[in-house]
Amino acid sequence: MRILVVEDDRRTSDYVRQGLMEAGHVVDVLDDGHDALSHGARGAFDVIILDRLLPGLDGLSVVKALRASGTTTPVLFLTAVNGVDDRVEGLESGGDDYLVKPFAFSELLARVNALARRPPAQTERTTLQIRDLELDLVRHNCRRGAVTIELLPREFTLLEYLMRNEGRVVTRTMLLEQVWDFHFDPQTSVVETHISRLRAKIDKPFEHALIHTIRLTGYSMHA
Repeated sequence: MRILVVEDDRRTSDYVRQGLMEAGHVVDVLDDGHDALSHGARGAFDVIILDRLLPGLDGLSVVKALRASGTTTPVLFLTAVNGVDDRVEGLESGGDDYLVKPFAFSELLARVNALARRPPAQTERTTLQIRDLELDLVRHNCRRGAVTIELLPREFTLLEYLMRNEGRVVTRTMLLEQVWDFHFDPQTSVVETHISRLRAKIDKPFEHALIHTIRLTGYSMHA
């Protein structure tokens, strides 16, 4: 891994750098908050180890700025600031872990390895698309090709659920739970009625159907 260590105490940074290099990692060392921000924002590191008390720009401000810029590199605070409120503040600022000085290097290494194993953060999708059908979750717009489709709120929710499960079979029970929040069967045709209305808007006027009935099972949405 490539690791950025930001620490203004030379003895500490040398100690951490040496230990990480012996563990097979590539290590860059900085001692200033402004430099940490500019280097960290490039996204070239797998993990950042960051002191809170830094010249130029403090560690909390560095992390907040990194997160605001969209940088998702895991950050481990390594600091002497050790109050409970301080740890909470560090994590809420965007830090991923918090280790207090003095520390055991074996614990530091274990935490770094744990951070590196975490799956990368995923950005929540704001638009769903299947073939030429597009659903904008922010503006609550629906389009198929060049045609704008007006959907009622429940129709929109139903379509969103079907599109999020593209290619999967969703049963009537699943739809009742996820779209209507029914955890029992109301013994009505509410699902079938809404599916029919949705098909009339997004399928029937167009050449290719996207909503498919799976006999005796449910529905599947795919191109």
